[in-house]
Amino acid sequence: MTISVIIVDDERHAREALKHRLAQYPNVTIIAECENGLEAVKAVHECKPDVMFLDIHMPKLDGFDVLDLLGDAAPLTVLATAYDEYALQAFENNALDYLLKPIAEDRLRKTVERIETRMATLIDDSENITSKSENLLQQHNQKNAPLNRILIREKGDVFVIPTDNISAIEAADDYVVIHTNEKNHIKQARLTNLEKLLDASQFCRIHRSSIINLDYLAGIETEGKDTKLAVLKTGEQFAISRTGYAKLIAVL
Repeated sequence: MTISVIIVDDERHAREALKHRLAQYPNVTIIAECENGLEAVKAVHECKPDVMFLDIHMPKLDGFDVLDLLGDAAPLTVLATAYDEYALQAFENNALDYLLKPIAEDRLRKTVERIETRMATLIDDSENITSKSENLLQQHNQKNAPLNRILIREKGDVFVIPTDNISAIEAADDYVVIHTNEKNHIKQARLTNLEKLLDASQFCRIHRSSIINLDYLAGIETEGKDTKLAVLKTGEQFAISRTGYAKLIAVL
């Protein structure tokens, strides 16, 4: 069994050290090294590795940002950290493996054995891996809520959208449409999960399919007996459900 691996770490000596350690395992093939999150996202899509060794603490895009941008495309991930106790607990809970820096020889051996077992017994484990990555990412985001930015990857480009620039978010099956003054972006995410991470004093879910930024609300219009619309300063209109209207009135 050959295990294709990419190493993601902003510190060159850390990449070199891990590469040296992994060289003793003949079935492990390192197919890419990345020094930042953007390179990691690109490498995963281009190389489709079996495993990603991912440093958590990196400038601009950290390890959790990388997992967020990869979504379903995230491979089996081994996270590396120097001191994050919360992360260690989260990794244990989600059965994702982790390595504590500096990486100990015997700990790396256990990690490789765990990877081999996982790949040998669960050939098609992509759904399970995705679920665990999502759980880990959601726990991390909830700890750091409310969000002040949302990351979006479109056709190889990464957009960092400050939440202040978001006028509304709409559900679209397993995706959301994020409305900004400049353009609309599509992101793989669930509206319910995003709602939990946004500032409740700034964003209000007015319908099962939409959340609006209260800073953009220009008015509420009534159409017919039971139909109400939220009119935004951008000119956009969104239907308000009965439950959503109660929430909206409560926060205004």
